[in-house]
Amino acid sequence: MSEVVDVSVPRQSRHVGAYIEMLVSSILGLYASFVLSVDAIALAKDPNAVLACDINPLISCGKVGITWQANLFGWPNSFLGLMTEPIVITLAIAALGGVRFPRWFMLVAQAFYTLGFIFALWLFFEAYFVIGALCPWCLLVTATTTLVFVSMTRVNLLDNNFGLKSAAHARVSRWLNMWFDTYIAVLFLTAIVVMIIVKYL
Repeated sequence: MSEVVDVSVPRQSRHVGAYIEMLVSSILGLYASFVLSVDAIALAKDPNAVLACDINPLISCGKVGITWQANLFGWPNSFLGLMTEPIVITLAIAALGGVRFPRWFMLVAQAFYTLGFIFALWLFFEAYFVIGALCPWCLLVTATTTLVFVSMTRVNLLDNNFGLKSAAHARVSRWLNMWFDTYIAVLFLTAIVVMIIVKYL
C-alpha cells in the first residue's frame, strides 16, 4: 500500500498573522470593489447621479468615478478588484489551511500585486493632486492594497522566495521579526491620512 505524503506546512511556518491580514483586507477590498462597480453602472446610466458617498465636492465618489482615471482600461477600475481580490482570498485561506505554494507561484503573485499596489497609489495621487476629490471607497482600496502588499512581501522575504544570500536573509528576517515592515506600513498610511486631513478636512 502506498504511503500518503503530508505536504502541508507546519503551523509555526504558516505566517498566520500575515495571511489573516491578507484575508481580512482582501474581503474588505472585494466589498469596496463591489460597491464601486455598482456605482460605476449607475454613473454609466446617468453621469449626474448622486451616490451615497457624495458627501461634498471634495469627498465624492461620483466626481472621481466619471474621470478617465477611474476607467483607465476602458471599463471601471473596480472590475479589476472583483477579478483579483477573490484570488488573494483563496490564496490566504489555502495558506492558513497549511498549503505551501511553490516559489514560482508566490513570485508571480508578488509581481502582480506589486503592480496592483503601484496602480492603487497612482490612483490616489491622481485623485489627490489632479482630480481634486477623494472617493471613500477608493481610499479603502488603497489601504487594503497596501496592507496586502506588505503582508505578501513579508511572507516572500521570510520564506526567502527572492533568493537572498544567507547573511542577507538572516538580517532581513531579524528586521521582520522586530515588525519593522509593520511600522513602515503604519507610518505610510498615517502619512496618507495626514495628507487627506490637511487638504480636504
